[in-house]
Formats: sequence, structure tokens, C-alpha cells
Amino acid sequence: MKKLTAVDLSKLVKDFIQLEHKITEMKGENNTLEIQLDETSRLLKIAQNKEKQLIEERDGLLETVKGLQQTLHQQCDLRVENERLKNAALQMKKENEDQLKESNTLLQRMAAEMKALQDQHQRELEDCDKEKQRKLDAKDTELKVTRERNECALEELRRQMREKEKEMQSQIIKLQMEFGAKLARAQSMSTKSQPQTQASAPHPQNIFKRKLQFIQEEKNKEIEVLRQRVRELEQQSLQGLMDSRLKRRKN
Repeated sequence: MKKLTAVDLSKLVKDFIQLEHKITEMKGENNTLEIQLDETSRLLKIAQNKEKQLIEERDGLLETVKGLQQTLHQQCDLRVENERLKNAALQMKKENEDQLKESNTLLQRMAAEMKALQDQHQRELEDCDKEKQRKLDAKDTELKVTRERNECALEELRRQMREKEKEMQSQIIKLQMEFGAKLARAQSMSTKSQPQTQASAPHPQNIFKRKLQFIQEEKNKEIEVLRQRVRELEQQSLQGLMDSRLKRRKN
């Protein structure tokens, strides 16, 4: 039989206690490490987000720098173009000054020619005004003569009308007297004649009335013709006077 080895229980218990302490310490350290790991992970995420933002900012800044570079390049090109344009503008300015001098000389010559034309036109206008005034005076004289002639004709027509009216009145009075005398004779004769003769013969009073009415109508027609002629002459005289005044206003 094998020989049994003696076991030190107290030492075993002590080792076991120490082992438990180490396990407890290791668990504590593990918990601490896990907390640190979580914190580290959180910080890592923050750092990654920050890194992402920084990368985005960097990309934005790179785009900005690129844009600024393009702007600077364009400005350089613009400076070259501006310089070219400036030189061209100076050349154009010089050419414009030369053209301005030529234009001023031409304007002075044209002004002198225009002054001469204006003087000539003014003389022509004065001559035209004199001619128009002469024609207006001649027309006024003609109108005055025509108006005087029309007035004489009107006066003559009025005199003729008055004479016609007097003549008509005289004839009417004469006819009325003749009519009265004949009417008296006819009435005296009718009392002596037979009733048959009175019925068959026309009444003398009616005959004289018709004759008197006819004469009055003829005289009225003549007087109306004379009045119409007077109105026409008055209208012509008034129209000539209005035309003369209108021409004077226009001038």
C-alpha cells in the first residue's frame, strides 16, 4: 500500500482565503476596468464624432480655400484684364478727345452756318409778313369796298321795298276806292235788275275781292324776294367781316 501524504488544512484554508481575496480584488479591478472601458468607449465615440466634425470642417475649409484660390486666380485674371481695359480706355479717351476737338470745330462751323441761315430765314419771314400784311390790307380794302357796295345795295333794296310797299298801299287804297264805287253802282243796279239776272251773273263784290287778293299776293311775293335778297347781302357782308377778323387773329 501507498503511503498517505499528510495535508495541512490550515495552510489550505489560508491559501483559499487568499485566493478569494485575489478573486475579489480581480472582480473589483474588472468592474473598474469595465467602467473605464465604458468611459473610454464613450470618449472614443465623442472623439470619433469630433473627428468627423473636424473632417467636415476641414473639407469645408478646403473648399473655401479652393474657392479663395479660384477667386484669387480670377482676381489676377481680372487685374490683367483691368489693366488691358485701362489701357484701352486711355486710348479711347485720347481718341475721344481728338474727336471732340474735331466735333467742336465742326459745331462752330455749323453754328456759323446756322446763324447765317437763321438770319436769312428771319429776313424771309419779315418779307413774308410784309407780303401777308399787304395782302391782308388789300383784302380789307376789298372787303370794305364790297361791304360798302353791299350796304349801298341794301339801302337801295330797302328803298325799293319801301317804294313797293307804298305802291302796293296806294294800289290797295285805289282798288278799295274803285271797289267801293263799283260796289255802290253794282248795288244800285242790282236793285233794278230781275232776280233771274241776279242769280245767273257773278257777284261784282266777289270779282273785286279776288282781284284785290291776287294783287296783294303778287306784291307780297315781290316784297319777300327783296327781303331774301337783303338777308343774303347782309349774310355776305357779315361773313366777309368774320373772315377778315379770323385771318388777323391767325397772324
